[in-house]
Amino acid sequence: MTSESVEMPMGTITGAGQQQINMKKSKPGSGRSELGMALLFIAPATIGFLVFYLYPTIRGFYFSLTRYNLLGSPHFIGFDNYVKIVHDKLFWNAIVVTIEYVFLNIVFQTIIAIGLAVLMQRLIKSTIIRGTILLPFMISNVIAAMVWFWLLDYQIGLVNAFIDWIGLDKIPFFGGEHWAIPTIAAVNIWRHMGYTALLVFAGLQTIPTYVYEAASIDGSTEWRSFWRITLPLLRPILALVLVITVTGSFQVFDTVAVTTKGGPVNASRVMQYYIYQKGFAEGQFGYASALSVILFIILITVALVQLKLLNANESDLA
Repeated sequence: MTSESVEMPMGTITGAGQQQINMKKSKPGSGRSELGMALLFIAPATIGFLVFYLYPTIRGFYFSLTRYNLLGSPHFIGFDNYVKIVHDKLFWNAIVVTIEYVFLNIVFQTIIAIGLAVLMQRLIKSTIIRGTILLPFMISNVIAAMVWFWLLDYQIGLVNAFIDWIGLDKIPFFGGEHWAIPTIAAVNIWRHMGYTALLVFAGLQTIPTYVYEAASIDGSTEWRSFWRITLPLLRPILALVLVITVTGSFQVFDTVAVTTKGGPVNASRVMQYYIYQKGFAEGQFGYASALSVILFIILITVALVQLKLLNANESDLA
């Protein structure tokens, strides 16, 4: 058998195989079938987004341009609600109170979560102990708020009973103007720090060990490695964590509703609770919708600024 007789069948087979591949690629209806299957899979999420997010958002913006309560039909008034917001002292008080809460919650929750995540990575290897850190997050916000409300009660709370027993003055945790927001922030920090630590811990797992080994060979200490290696490489996950925690903090409601109800003297009247009061307590659904639109704009702006400043789409590992 000559070399030519071997080469010709190979060429013939190659051409036939290529022809079959081309036929499969150009099979009528294959593209439409794949598109239909893709649309079928994304249909539930799309329908949920349209029904529960997009439509209520558009309708809420429309109501913000009206004077409306449940007893009548919406009456279009243009941007009067927004003009009224500018001169509403309670609105600006709610903004200040909310920012105070967000600052306390984010700063302490992030610091504690990073510390817990580093401890889980370096020292705590037990799955049971790691799972225990997440337990407070598994408790309902309302239940957690009620438990701490009883524990910190000025008259019968166990915490104040202990403070009084050691000879110190009792603290009006939920009843003092200067204590209400820090106490609410502390309750929510306790509940969410385990979940935030879990997210940071997941980010720590993506950092290669050889980076720390190389730094150790160069004489870097644990503290220096943390600031020069760990935090910079955690930037993408920290950006995600901050966006989630900040947007969630701006929407705090249940802890306030269960404990202080906006008091004392508006000291804990956060934005979400003020919106609830205007809409469901006073029946001003148009004005409450305008407040909701303002909060929506604030959240979008804050999220975009965070992602931009933290360069969330970049990683030092690249």
